[in-house]
Amino acid sequence: MTVSQTQPNILFILSDDQGPWAMGCAGNPEIQTPHLDRLAAEGMRFTNFFCTSPVCSPARASLLTGRMPSQHGVHDWLRGGNVPGAHGEESIEYLAGQPGYTAILAANGYHCGLSGKWHLGDSYQPQQGFTHWYVHEQGGGPYYHAPMIRNGQPERDPRYLTDLITDDALAFIDRSVAGPTPFYLGVHYTAPHSPWVENHPPEIVALYEDCPFVSCPQEPKHPWVKPDILADAWANPRENLQGYFAAVTAMDHNIGRILEKLDALDIRKDTLIFFTSDNGFNCGHHGIWGKGNGTFPQNMFDNSVKVPAIISHRGAIAEGVTCDALLSGYDWMPTLLDYVGLDDGGVDHGGYEDSEVDLPGRSFVPLLRGEASTAHEQVVVYDEYGPVRMVRTAEWKYVHRYPYGPHELYDLVHDPEERTNLVAEDAHHGQVTALKARLEQWFSRYTDPQRDGRVEPVTGKGQLRLAGPAGQGEQAFA
Repeated sequence: MTVSQTQPNILFILSDDQGPWAMGCAGNPEIQTPHLDRLAAEGMRFTNFFCTSPVCSPARASLLTGRMPSQHGVHDWLRGGNVPGAHGEESIEYLAGQPGYTAILAANGYHCGLSGKWHLGDSYQPQQGFTHWYVHEQGGGPYYHAPMIRNGQPERDPRYLTDLITDDALAFIDRSVAGPTPFYLGVHYTAPHSPWVENHPPEIVALYEDCPFVSCPQEPKHPWVKPDILADAWANPRENLQGYFAAVTAMDHNIGRILEKLDALDIRKDTLIFFTSDNGFNCGHHGIWGKGNGTFPQNMFDNSVKVPAIISHRGAIAEGVTCDALLSGYDWMPTLLDYVGLDDGGVDHGGYEDSEVDLPGRSFVPLLRGEASTAHEQVVVYDEYGPVRMVRTAEWKYVHRYPYGPHELYDLVHDPEERTNLVAEDAHHGQVTALKARLEQWFSRYTDPQRDGRVEPVTGKGQLRLAGPAGQGEQAFA
């Protein structure tokens, strides 16, 4: 099966460490995001969209492959295997043999490009159907003189990275628009990931000089906070908040440049746009600076596991709609392939051997069309971060930590900020039992025993190499 010019271009914009609260359209009156607000007004904004793991690499692998971490084997941010090391370290293609949706799009006629963060291993080697490859060597770092790779060759440009990623994306669009087939473009910003101080345009930082930052209350440190995580943010919260907000606003400005390009080329109506983040983030919320690995044991608070999500396709998806259905990053792949008509048996999976896998996600295209979706009634979403697993309904959240706990239960109706852990209350024993059973049944169905995160010593300090038997006995986690 091949695509035709009648199928839409796809623009996938991914931010890095953006809390669901960090947009004006999400109700934050302090942060300046006019272009994301406009995108939400011209499409659908999802208020209950969850990452599959509250840290970058596992969540990104799930978005790409539709698999949970215990299916694809990436359980923490990738400290090792990104580029060849000075001490004989080899690059690792962590998703080798596992088809991502971009590989399927490419095998069926899409022209696929990536501008920005990859962070799924072997950064010098284009993977997953991408023929244009402009990526960060690692996963992030300083916003000036960033180490980038363009189609296998290293580059260092002194200019601001968010601008450089956008420049590359705009050039890809210009080259692709006249082509015979539609394009897919991933724009993966490193923003608003740290560092924040003296790393963003001063004129944008100055916009927040007088901001009270009421949206980011600086609460007392959570008892599980790791002292080595974002220590400067704890010491200088105001300066770091200015930088975080500036990183978001600078990214928003650049997203505006891309939207203007689509309008100027008159292809906005021919382009499906999805904006989301890899994971959520806390800027003092819950007494945490960081995401899931801002604490040990890892946390599953909503600010860590919820992400912003906006989908727009002018003339095809209703505008100005807010949807509160519970959705997950593992739903994106089946939704996209359904939307472009590549979800049937005649689809070329690019020759990948490991393509016959029971995926956990379900297409939410009916929601995009304004139809009732039986697949998303009574929906439950699941998360995992190594031995920490979560099951969440609209009313309840249960977090189970293997093997010994501590476990958590939150009544999200009466306690939406997750302040009171009810797991030890006798009155809620039945709820704990029912949710634990549901969690274990679901993971039992989808977990690959060779890649089971439940048995891995994941600390949040990074993955060094392939986990499980594929690691051949070597230490896999820092």
